[in-house]
This record gives sequence, C-alpha cells and structure tokens, in this order.
Amino acid sequence: MYRGKTILGIIPARGGSKSIPRKNIKNLGGKPLIVWTIEEAKKAGYIDRLILSSEDNEIIALVKPYGCEVPFVRPIELAQDDTPGIAPVLHALEALPEKYDYVVLLQPTSPLRKKADINECIERCIEQNLNSCVSICEIEKSPYWMYTLDDTGTMEPVIKTNKKFDRRQDLPKVYALNGAVYVARIEWLICSKSFVGNDTHAYVMPRERSVDIDTEFDFKFAEYLLLKT
Repeated sequence: MYRGKTILGIIPARGGSKSIPRKNIKNLGGKPLIVWTIEEAKKAGYIDRLILSSEDNEIIALVKPYGCEVPFVRPIELAQDDTPGIAPVLHALEALPEKYDYVVLLQPTSPLRKKADINECIERCIEQNLNSCVSICEIEKSPYWMYTLDDTGTMEPVIKTNKKFDRRQDLPKVYALNGAVYVARIEWLICSKSFVGNDTHAYVMPRERSVDIDTEFDFKFAEYLLLKT
C-alpha cells in the first residue's frame, strides 16, 4: 500500500516460448529467470499482493516457495503466441474477488530491474494522480537514421523531416518501452485496455537495467551484466 492506495502485482508467465524453450524457468545467474522478478517485487514494499498468471503447472509449482501466490490457473486460450499482453492482466482483475486501486505488471523477461524502479513508478503514479506510468529507456539506434525499402530497393526514411542530422550528437533523444514496469489505475485500465494512453507518464531506466529477454543473445547479455555487478 502507498498513500492509502492498495496495489496488486501481477507476473505473467506462460509455458510456451519459441525463441527460448521454457524461457521463464531457465536458469539465469543461479536461479530461474522468473525468480529475479519475484524477489525484487517482494522487496518493493508497496505491493500488497503478488500473484502469478500462468497456465503451466511447472511454473506454478516453482513460484509458490518464493512467496508468489497462484490464485487461479490462466485459461489456455489466454496463453497463446498471439495473446495480447493486456489479456492476462484483465483476466486476473476479473478473476480476483478482491478489489485493488492500482495494478503493477512485472514481466519475468526483465530480470535486471530493481525494487527502486518498481517503487518509483508506483510513487509517480499515485503522487501525481496519473492514470498510468511505464518504464522506458533511451534507445541506441535512432529511428531518424532508419529506413524502409520499397520493391526496387529505394530507401525511404522512417521519420520524414526537413532537418538533416549529420552527427549522432545532434539527434533528438528517443525512448522505447523496456517492458520492466507497468503501473496503472485499475478503473482506467479496464476502460482503456492498455497501460499506454495519451496521458501516460514515463519513468526512464538506464539501459543496463533494461534488458528484455527475447532471444538467446539477450539471455547471454543479461548473464554478462549480472557477472559484472
């Protein structure tokens, strides 16, 4: 709880993963990937209840000793490759009889986030009376230097502008969602069905804590960063 507002934490983790088989329970730095997220969420003092949303029995059995509740089994139709990320969150909010003021989505593929990142997003959301606050990071490759190709191989800039940027230092700073922390007022989220809206605020995280594991390279990079700390 923070400033009288109740907060639900949700960790979504389905069993299937095409890029890295059994990704969410694969060993990273001595413990299953999902455990990194559970441990930081438990350290973050504002989350009143931390739950798992999963259809996978092995993941369900694994998380319970670490203090993550499993109040339901996610329907298999909400654990497909094409299931929207918001779907398990909305299902959880509907399935739970208890009601909360805010929800925090913590994806297990962001193992390097810290409790301070979670708490800062929550604080901003509640203190500034925001509908949502999400974590982002500055991206290295700027879309101002990116192009699409037509059928003839002709380049078209992704961002069309009359201004020419010859040096990297002159490029506008550009940010992307890093997948680590999503916080929203529950009433607003149910209506908008997205953590990102026109008035969403951003919490900027450093790139070294913003690794979002999707490929084997991402996994190895996360292991490398853990060894350095």
